[in-house]
Amino acid sequence: MVQAKIWFKENLRDVDFTRVTELLNYFGLSSADEQVQYATFKNSHGVLFAYADEELIGCSRVLSDGISQAAIYNVAVAEAYHHQGIGQAMIQRLIQRYQQCNIILYTHPKTVGWYQNLGFKRMNTGLAIFEAKHAAWMAAEGFTVKEEAEL
Repeated sequence: MVQAKIWFKENLRDVDFTRVTELLNYFGLSSADEQVQYATFKNSHGVLFAYADEELIGCSRVLSDGISQAAIYNVAVAEAYHHQGIGQAMIQRLIQRYQQCNIILYTHPKTVGWYQNLGFKRMNTGLAIFEAKHAAWMAAEGFTVKEEAEL
């Protein structure tokens, strides 16, 4: 069996945003269409895409000032390529590129441990305001901590 060549790209040239949209929608990271996905990636400070031969199998993006702060978003790797080190390689590349910055991310509660294994630390002071249509889902999935008034 011939193994696919895994490679990475850090620009938007010839990226299939229909495929990006499929990846992000599949994992519940976004419900936006390909035009919105293109705009979000285009407006990001950094992007990273993973390919197996010519098939787009992973994506991620970074919001940053490029000097001191960076936030990693929309990390997704096609399920068929899980447990092959591709997601880890993507995160390591982003950490290397933004090593001069404090890097934050938020992730699904089910993947917190995976990111901790890559060196990320839980924060005690992280706060967020979620778009109204997403707030209930974020709470139900365990993204937010119940406030004392909610207990």
